Amino acid sequence: MSNQFGFGDMIQKAFYFGVGLADYAQEQATEKLNQLREQSQKLADEMVKRGEMNSEQARKFVEELMAEAQRGQQMSTDSTETGEPRRIEIIEEDEEDSQPSSSSSETTGEDVDNLRQQVDALREELKRLQKN
Repeated sequence: MSNQFGFGDMIQKAFYFGVGLADYAQEQATEKLNQLREQSQKLADEMVKRGEMNSEQARKFVEELMAEAQRGQQMSTDSTETGEPRRIEIIEEDEEDSQPSSSSSETTGEDVDNLRQQVDALREELKRLQKN
């Protein structure tokens, strides 16, 4: 009794499976990136309508979001190519850490709070746009 599939066939099928899986993952990443671009453009357009930013700021906002998303995608691709897991930094907020020292950072506590409020507002706006 001989096996219908030889060892070489199994290796070839495993290789094709890996290539197909990589192609599928690339398609999914591209689709998600396009969705992000559309959503960020909608958010920027809405903010321009409200007068919260001008068209130049909106363009930069969308470009920065896309660049960050692509960097994240590239970083995850790089880490899988090297075989090492992607490093995740966990930042815990303590009262001592939330007050930056003047020597270590130029950002004040008010600036950080303001930025957090802006991020929260953008998240809420994004959620609202996703519902539409």
